[in-house]
Amino acid sequence: MAGTAEGPDGDLAESSAKTGLQIVDIAPDGDIVLDVTFETSKETLKAARKAAKPRPGQDVAAPALAVLKPKTRFGYRVQLSVLKQNSKYFDNLLSDARFTEARSIEEGFRQLSLRNVKPSDADANQLPVVKIHEDDEATRSVDQLSVFEDLLRILHRQQSTSKAVTMHYLAVLAVLADRFDCTALVSRYVKALKYKWPATPTRPSRDDGPSLSRAAEETLRQKILVAWLLDQPLKLHAATRELIMSGSRRWSASWDDEGPESNMAPAWWDLPDDLERELHHRRACILATIASIQQHFLGLYTSRTRQCKLGYDSSASCDSYQLGEMVKFLTSRGLLFLTDFSPFSSSAVAQRDFATVDIPSLLAALKQCPSYQIDKNHTNCGLRTRLLPVLEYLQAMLSSNVVSISRQAWAKDREGVAWSLNDDDDESEEARTKKKSRVFRFTRGLASDQRLRYEGAMAADRMARELFTADEWDWTAEERDDVRGIEFGRWPAAR
Repeated sequence: MAGTAEGPDGDLAESSAKTGLQIVDIAPDGDIVLDVTFETSKETLKAARKAAKPRPGQDVAAPALAVLKPKTRFGYRVQLSVLKQNSKYFDNLLSDARFTEARSIEEGFRQLSLRNVKPSDADANQLPVVKIHEDDEATRSVDQLSVFEDLLRILHRQQSTSKAVTMHYLAVLAVLADRFDCTALVSRYVKALKYKWPATPTRPSRDDGPSLSRAAEETLRQKILVAWLLDQPLKLHAATRELIMSGSRRWSASWDDEGPESNMAPAWWDLPDDLERELHHRRACILATIASIQQHFLGLYTSRTRQCKLGYDSSASCDSYQLGEMVKFLTSRGLLFLTDFSPFSSSAVAQRDFATVDIPSLLAALKQCPSYQIDKNHTNCGLRTRLLPVLEYLQAMLSSNVVSISRQAWAKDREGVAWSLNDDDDESEEARTKKKSRVFRFTRGLASDQRLRYEGAMAADRMARELFTADEWDWTAEERDDVRGIEFGRWPAAR
């Protein structure tokens, strides 16, 4: 190939006669050439062209994606010492004589020295060539070629050529930085950009409260991946909490782990280092805790124990009335589903998938429980009086720091902070049966605990973890203690 040619970004040197490559001068005095082959899957190209098409009535020229090919090669003139200093991947690959790449570089330098030519002064076609193959399996992005060039410029302490920084760009950059083991330097570069991370947009939903579109969830997941790989602890803390509260279609029963959607998903749809499993588990624990509230009170009102609070005039009719109104309220809010035993029943199919239901909206729905009473005398017999203190306590626990992921704790003491390790999936059923259940007992003392008034208190974090990782929940523990302590004609012993 003769003459010069235009590359993805930046200026091009004369094409290498030795390799037939278009050479991008990352370092004009570089001493090696990286021969990089980029492979882009057909699915990625198809999705990119579809996304680039202008909408009906929109007179906007589509980006020149048609020039992209499934396979593209470019050469990059770089400094060997810079790569080895800033990237452990290149340091191992290009320093260890057991690898072909290291031996070929050594031989190339020897040939140049025999001709009394310094590598920094040599033409690109005379320099040693290191071949690298890069596919889009982790990013599913057509921008990988330009981001890789930016990565090389960052390693050489140069300004990147990308004009617009987006969350998707940072996610691809973080994936490549992790791939070539140079996250420390890239992290410092990203922090120096002072890029303002976008807020996660939510869309209103009549039934489930605010919810995330697929694009919004993808952006949120990109935040988590970038914050984890590039050491952004505050961003990780906020983004993981947001995903736990909002939910994910990745955790839905309709998501097929073996299906094409999963196989074509980029890295942020399956977060690394057990983050995906832990975030899913923490949300499941919180949902189980919320569900236990209505389960507990339904169990009370269907039991033989009288719940009416009118004293000597307590009435079984009041309990039946409250139970009916409770079932009516919960079913109308989509929090309780009634099924029958008919083999042709389709009622189970109509149940909501709570994988993407906003958790604050669940609490808000429960707080709307009216104060039902069978007549004017039964003022405190309903669910609302007993439910509100529980919901307020739960709301305080959800604001604790332990709900989200701490980057430092997750990196250094994963076993100590992981909720998922409390439930060992490898345990046998017999071992689980013998294992003592963790029971959470709600008392008035907990509800009025002054430590809950201070955000970030260590005591609140411990209390929140005990609440959400419990096996059973007793939301009226003191009420039953009071009933057992006072009998007709007999008072509890003085203390």
